[in-house]
Amino acid sequence: MDVDFIFKVAGIGIIVTVLNQLLVRSGREEQAMMTTLAGLVVVLVMIVGVIGDLFDTVKSVFGL
Repeated sequence: MDVDFIFKVAGIGIIVTVLNQLLVRSGREEQAMMTTLAGLVVVLVMIVGVIGDLFDTVKSVFGL
């Protein structure tokens, strides 16, 4: 796993947190929830790609 990946996930988390707080304080709780869910989906899609790479590496190491 690259350190860049960890920084990307952390950056997305910080951006989503700031947007969430701004939207909640302005009275837009529904949009804040949607922003949080969108951030979660983006991070999960990124993680699925990394897990796919992990499985490919395991297959190549064990010759499966």
